This record gives sequence, structure tokens and C-alpha cells, in this order.
Amino acid sequence: MDEIIKYMLREDEGFGDITSNALIPENKIFYAKLITKDDGILAGIEIIKEMFSDYGIEIISSKKDGDEIAKGNILLELEGNARKILLLERTALNLLMRMSGVASITNRIVNKVHDVNPKIRVAGTRKTAPALQKFDKLAIAIGGGDPHRSALDDMILIKDNHIAVVGSVKKALELAKENNSFSKKIEIEVESTEDAIIACENGADIVMLDNMSPEEAQDALNALNEKDLRKHVLIEISGGITEDNILDYAPLDVDIISLGSITHQASSLNFSLDMD
Repeated sequence: MDEIIKYMLREDEGFGDITSNALIPENKIFYAKLITKDDGILAGIEIIKEMFSDYGIEIISSKKDGDEIAKGNILLELEGNARKILLLERTALNLLMRMSGVASITNRIVNKVHDVNPKIRVAGTRKTAPALQKFDKLAIAIGGGDPHRSALDDMILIKDNHIAVVGSVKKALELAKENNSFSKKIEIEVESTEDAIIACENGADIVMLDNMSPEEAQDALNALNEKDLRKHVLIEISGGITEDNILDYAPLDVDIISLGSITHQASSLNFSLDMD
């Protein structure tokens, strides 16, 4: 994450902030405050504080990651070299606004789902912004969701394309167990009740019911219960789920609902940095 932030700053600075360098004395000390124009959940403030501190900017006060924020709230107060504050301004705001947007939609969906079914985990996916996956995942966690896999080496997740290459759900699970450590959980994506049964009978730790309607998912759960397989696995539902339809799935006896929209459709909150 540190290396990505360094790149972000280099990208924005180019060969130097020619505007600030032309207008502002080199050693000018100034006060600044970061204000929200939206309601939501704050995420990423610790990262932003470290960013400013690394450039010698004093942190006077700040809110915390996970805080509920309302329009007009002061999120962060700073004092330091005016040129450096302005150099960091846009990168800091862009990252903080995006992370807070992801945390806010996550928190909103988690609260809706838990009103119906408190045991379900609402999880993200790998449908994150390029190079921002770790920041998006952290924002999901701050918003009360589960980040799911952090990277491809985090767990074995057998998807439809893996199965297409290998030939079958059963064969994919056999290969996964033969060629990986026992310490890695195995999840497999299925699109039918038949394959859900095969997955449970052949050692999957987690079965993802992918692109199923609530009725199709319920049929699969009923079949697993009839064969006494449900209690031996975690059940995840994913595919085509959004904030608009997630409550159709929340009453089901599943463990996880994952949705990519909390990252790939998240709207950034609107923050500004004012210098007085």
C-alpha cells in the first residue's frame, strides 16, 4: 500500500507543483481542515494522516476510521508547510473519498441484511479498482463487511472457467486437494443443485451458489439438507446481487452473500480541504 501511495503522489506531482511553487513562499506555514459535504462512514483517515505526517505536516485533530460522519463535519485538522499540504491535497482527498464511499455503501447494505438475518456475512469480491484492491478491501472491513480474498494466494476458489478447463466439479476438487496444502480452504462456484451436491460430497469447504435466483438457491439448500450435507459446508451466494435485490436473498439459510457492486459501483463521498 505504501508503494502504491508513493506512485499516486508521483503521478499527481509530475515534475513539481508549478502553481504552488510560483505563488507560495517556500516556508509558509498554514492551517487546513478537511470537511465532508456528505453523510456516511469514514474510511482511510489513518492512511491519510500518515501521508501528511510523512511530509512533516502536524495532525491537530481527526475523526477515526468507522466513524459516522454528517455533512459539515470536520474530519481532519492540519498545520504545516502550505506547499506540502497542497501537494498532497488531491491524492489524499481522492483516496479518502473513495474508501469512505465503499465503507458507506457496505455499512448500509450490512445493516439492511442484518435487520433480516444477523448471521449472514456481507462480503466483497475482487471486482475492485485496479491497484486499489487493498484499499477497497480495507474500506469494506471498516464498513462492517467481510473483504473476502485479499489476493489469489489467500484461498483456493474454483470458478466456472477452472471447471471448464478441468472438465467437472469433482475433478476440480480432486486436483485442488492433491496439489495444495491442507491449510488452504477450498471454495467452488456452482450453478446448479446437482453440482452443489457433488461439491459437498467431494470435500468443498465452501460452496458458492452462483447466479441463482432466490428460489433456485432455496431449492439447492433444500436438497443439501435432505442429504444431510448442509451442515458440513459454508454456503455463499453471489452473482447478480445488488443493494436493490439483496433483501430477496437475506432470509435464506446461507452464511455469506458477496457482491461486487460495493466496490465497482461505489460512489465516492464528497470531501474538501479548506485552508484558512
